[in-house]
Amino acid sequence: MEATSLAQSDQLVTMRLGWSDFELFLRMRGESLSPRITYLDGVLELMSPSKSHEGIKSRIGRLLEMWAALEGIAVSPFGSTTLKKRRGKAVAEPDECYVVGRSDMASVPDIAIEVNWSRSGIDKLEVYERLGVPEVWLWENDRIGVFALKTNRYMKRKKSAYLPTLDLEWLARFVADPDHTRAVANLLAEYRSN
Repeated sequence: MEATSLAQSDQLVTMRLGWSDFELFLRMRGESLSPRITYLDGVLELMSPSKSHEGIKSRIGRLLEMWAALEGIAVSPFGSTTLKKRRGKAVAEPDECYVVGRSDMASVPDIAIEVNWSRSGIDKLEVYERLGVPEVWLWENDRIGVFALKTNRYMKRKKSAYLPTLDLEWLARFVADPDHTRAVANLLAEYRSN
């Protein structure tokens, strides 16, 4: 594989691991968020995100935070915090996650954002469902899909329940620009012109 294609693809490793061994793995890893982990029913996935993956997740976060500041909406980012529920046998470290409207650290974020850059062997929505995350945004094919948790199942929605005035198609246009500074400047210019 060429060096350029390696830089553009996530590196994924999947293994079977019981919960007690998984907790031992977490203790050994410590506070590091590398590699990023997802765990569901004894399957552990380790991911080292590509530069492209990291760029997209950073742009989504920056653009979302810029839009929220312009709108006067409080959003508190918690990055790739480890979300864990032993009883549900589920753990995730979202690409980005946010609490909306307050700054306290909730047990779960209001919104978790996942960049679906490489095909995972684990159903991320099932993981987030078990963790009780109310809303998941999935970036895939240059679009942001919103999934809202309703009666223990995610339902696809056109808008975010937490940020209902945010046009996600509009936001996705800026995310597609690989130049972070230009993407934010263009969002700001278009926002001010409307």
